[in-house]
Amino acid sequence: MMRVLLIGCLLLLSACASQPPLPEKTPTLALPMQLHVQRLADGQSQDWLLVIQREGGGIRWSMMDPLGIPQARQKLIDGQWQADGLLPPNPQARELFAALLFALTSADHLRVYYPTAQARDLTRTLPGHWQIVYQSSEVFSVNISGQPLSYRITPLGAAQ
Repeated sequence: MMRVLLIGCLLLLSACASQPPLPEKTPTLALPMQLHVQRLADGQSQDWLLVIQREGGGIRWSMMDPLGIPQARQKLIDGQWQADGLLPPNPQARELFAALLFALTSADHLRVYYPTAQARDLTRTLPGHWQIVYQSSEVFSVNISGQPLSYRITPLGAAQ
């Protein structure tokens, strides 16, 4: 019995440790926002539409493929991710959403919300997690630390 309890505690701790970092307070974003997300991994590209909108006291993140089929939906309420709808958990999408929250935080508030963040010229880094490389305030790349995975983010309808 003790062994089962110990294994359960370890699994719970590892699940908590794998959650992407979030600020204690949600930064103010100019919402609603529609973004084109291009996922680049292993020499392949995948495109999605991401809609970010305020809903009640939280922020709703809805990602779908070009055909409109939902890929991930989450709500960020009081610093916690909550499932939105019946889609299965998508930890990779949750990581992307957290990285986008970091990327979209204003430069003036970056150190307040992310004390360990580093910013230099057109690059912003949260060590051990993400590197954001900006072409402009609306066009940027998200590089995931330790993975051959990146995302190119552009406003929906912008020239590629």
